[in-house]
Amino acid sequence: MASDASFLRKEIVAVAAAPDTEIREVSSGAGVISAANESPPDLVVVDMQMGNMGAMAVCLELRLQESYDALPHIPVLMLLDRRPDVHLARRSGAEGWLVKPLDPLRLRRAIGVLLDGGEYLDDSYRPVPVLVDGDQDALEPAPAGG
Repeated sequence: MASDASFLRKEIVAVAAAPDTEIREVSSGAGVISAANESPPDLVVVDMQMGNMGAMAVCLELRLQESYDALPHIPVLMLLDRRPDVHLARRSGAEGWLVKPLDPLRLRRAIGVLLDGGEYLDDSYRPVPVLVDGDQDALEPAPAGG
């Protein structure tokens, strides 16, 4: 778990803690890379806004080190500050993201899915599509028989 906000690290630990789980906390992106090089974790949960090396930089560095076999593949769950940051999460190769504010159910679900090898793409705060005049015809089924 990586965040320079101690309250956020505590929130994640409270949700993810289990008897058979070891949670390592770091307060910087460089700390994630250092910890991963010492002992690769099963999952990295990283805050988008962190000092001078946030979630995107951490994820890109992990993918870079994976590309030359310095590290195994490590799934990354990004904690995004706003919905538009989804683009950055996708571009950096994260397997999952959550848009803040966090809630224990989504967080627990996301962690479980990523640990099981899946992807968790949070659709919270996703804009509702708006139909523009003329698009209504595209939604109508074509007349039968032609």
